Amino acid sequence: MTVLVRDLRSDDPADVAAFAHVRHLAVPFILWTPEAVVHRLVHTPPDARSRSLVAEEDGEVIGTAQIGLVHDSPEPGQAYLNVYVHPDRFRRGAGGLLVRTAEEYLTGEGATKLYSWVLDGPANLAFAGRHGYRRRRSAHFLRLDLAGAGLPELRTPPPGVELRTAADFADDPRPLFELDAETVADEPSDVDVEFTDYEAWLADTWRNPLLNRDLTTVAVVDGRPAAFSVAYTDGTRYATAMTGTVRAQRGRGLAKLTKTASLHRARAAGCTVAFTGNDADNGPMLAINKWLGYEVCGTEVRHVRELG
Repeated sequence: MTVLVRDLRSDDPADVAAFAHVRHLAVPFILWTPEAVVHRLVHTPPDARSRSLVAEEDGEVIGTAQIGLVHDSPEPGQAYLNVYVHPDRFRRGAGGLLVRTAEEYLTGEGATKLYSWVLDGPANLAFAGRHGYRRRRSAHFLRLDLAGAGLPELRTPPPGVELRTAADFADDPRPLFELDAETVADEPSDVDVEFTDYEAWLADTWRNPLLNRDLTTVAVVDGRPAAFSVAYTDGTRYATAMTGTVRAQRGRGLAKLTKTASLHRARAAGCTVAFTGNDADNGPMLAINKWLGYEVCGTEVRHVRELG
């Protein structure tokens, strides 16, 4: 049996569906849909030099990789490669071939430091180590049974705070872009980014097919968005893409308020399970999620390899 690596055929629905299927099997805690896979590939800025790769064995897609440059980092040479293989197709050579193909391409595009998320399991960690990647920080996946678990009571917003949805900003989403830019800048990360391109945000984030504007909940203070909990859905599954508060309004419980409200809306809309993710050192957000009833269901470890 021969394994080969090629680019994802984004105009082939069967190929895209196979890519999404492998991703779902490997990391079921993240929402993967064919539409979202194509959206990411099409709308990633050209400067990122991004590619989606598949490893194919006798016509079957058994591995995937998303690779590219961190185009919005002020430090040149930063790149990422995230490789996931079908859980029942390990030890076929797919992972190693995907990594070698990705590294060769990214090196040719000027990358000097490669970042990768690796599932926290002995085989995966050993694989990363053999390929020269060093462990960094960890992040947890968390799960909440929306259908069966009780949610904390939704409290009345503090005076001067109004709860709205992203749908209320359909005519002018720029205030949400500004909120997103400030909160992302303070997220734990290995790479600094400059989040300034509004048009790119509209294409990549605002028009993401997973984004549910009716469930995305925003706390507005003095007429301006001050906190939000961004909701993704793919039917009955719900995931929090981001929860954050602007610096000037932190400490008021607005993140907890918006996330609780979004979860109540999600359950009322028929969602049965909720996922979220947190950096392992993000104590405040982990505490909120524990209070909401989330439980850790998986962990990934950030790895880095410096070239040259």
